Amino acid sequence: MERLLAFGDAGWGDEILWGTLLTLELAAVTLPVGMLLGFFSAFLSMSANPVLRAIGWAYSTTMRGMPELLTLFIVYYGGGLALNTGLNWLWPGMSFEISPFLAGVIALGLVFGAYAGEVLRGAFQSLNPGQSEAGMAIGMTQRQIFWRIKLPQLWRFALPGLGNLWVNLLKDTSMVSVITLGELMRMSQVAVRTTKEPFFFFLVACAIYWVMCVLSEMILAKMETRANRGIIRARA
Repeated sequence: MERLLAFGDAGWGDEILWGTLLTLELAAVTLPVGMLLGFFSAFLSMSANPVLRAIGWAYSTTMRGMPELLTLFIVYYGGGLALNTGLNWLWPGMSFEISPFLAGVIALGLVFGAYAGEVLRGAFQSLNPGQSEAGMAIGMTQRQIFWRIKLPQLWRFALPGLGNLWVNLLKDTSMVSVITLGELMRMSQVAVRTTKEPFFFFLVACAIYWVMCVLSEMILAKMETRANRGIIRARA
């Protein structure tokens, strides 16, 4: 079995390694996109304007209600078709092909943002409103209150939920294999078809995903400890 994971032409070790790195790259690029969409969704959901609240509710409900795989297909195939239709209308003969990586980032980012928006909305609502009132009383602007009072405390409430979303994002990258992106799951499938060793390569992929998730949990635990520093917890 060791020869199956050898590097070079003798085995599949380099393909599995590059697939793992591409998985991490896809998740790392998707994370800031999803976080921006999450903040945007949270702000819309908490807006005093009913139209903006309706838009935030529609986005969150739609993305959380649709299967992630269907979202990926719509972005990759439907998004490409809509984009090329618009380009041909503006500049006849021009076309653009959405890459599997870009489609994965957009689709996973949309889904991550919908769930992150609910987590962030709950975190915002957990903050003590008296602190914002105190900030306004001393002449702070809403922007200063957000950056200096709300945001530093927000992570303490949001990190557990966002951490779970990050772990789910790592695993959801495997779905992008259906549009031929050469990430870990895709390379494992190629290795299985070539070597006829499904149990071995899928077990290797499972172990790699497990290691990535465990390391993520360890880092997230450190981040939560840091976010909660200075907080005195009541004893039962």
